[in-house]
Amino acid sequence: MSKLITKILSVSSALLLSACTQVGITLANMPSHFSDTQVIKDISYGEESWQKLDLYIPQKAKEKSLPVVVFFYGGRWEDGNKGIYKFIGNAFSKKDYIVVIADYSKYPKVKFPTFVEDAAAAIAWTSENINNYGGVKERIYLSGHSSGAHIAALAISDDRYLQKHNKTVSTVKAFVGLAGPYDFVPEEEDLKDMFGPPDNYPNIQVPTFIDGSEPPMLLLWGEDDNLVIQRNLDRLKDKIKSKSGSVETKIYPDMDHFQIITNFTWFLPSNESVIDDTINFFEKHK
Repeated sequence: MSKLITKILSVSSALLLSACTQVGITLANMPSHFSDTQVIKDISYGEESWQKLDLYIPQKAKEKSLPVVVFFYGGRWEDGNKGIYKFIGNAFSKKDYIVVIADYSKYPKVKFPTFVEDAAAAIAWTSENINNYGGVKERIYLSGHSSGAHIAALAISDDRYLQKHNKTVSTVKAFVGLAGPYDFVPEEEDLKDMFGPPDNYPNIQVPTFIDGSEPPMLLLWGEDDNLVIQRNLDRLKDKIKSKSGSVETKIYPDMDHFQIITNFTWFLPSNESVIDDTINFFEKHK
């Protein structure tokens, strides 16, 4: 019975956080209103109007420099905004990490690869400026959910993106991806328009660029995920291993595509802790 109740609450949490309900977002972000974390909003990381980021700075940053996590949210490359994800900033800041949550361009206003270029620009800004906010630029970590994980993984696998900012993939110490579609082929018409033509598809697939020099990666996925299938995790893992790179994976039972991110919220009961697994991986790669 307790497992059933947990499942019901988990599904309810996913629905509450969906774009169709402001109530769920407000509930998820409620702890941020009582947190002593300093939040600096709408810092420009580029010249475009959408190139803005929010910083979450724990109180401990006043006493010592802290590691940093740059997080990219999902939304099928066409939806979402950083204001929804205060619960992510709050969760990581409670673990004594400075958090960077960046907005990026979206379809149909832009097509691939503009949103990946935005991610690289946000990472470069963090490397160049985070020491001014109490962060350690030598300990910048990267994470993302769904399309955000895909964007982040491409930014540190195809080194052309960071090279435009005179950075290398070593700018990032480690990456944790949550349910990322790393190796997908567009099937829906809007995705074909977003990423096409077909001869461009290899450029959207992360395994294309893996050469073993990438930061260590932890790939997380829920076995009940029917939106992003396990093949994406397996193919990226296999390519990294074939190039003698560093990769770990974890598959959560009874967790779907949305629950892997709502697991960060305060009201989601679970025997699994995605943020603890993420932080433990980061701490292994100081």
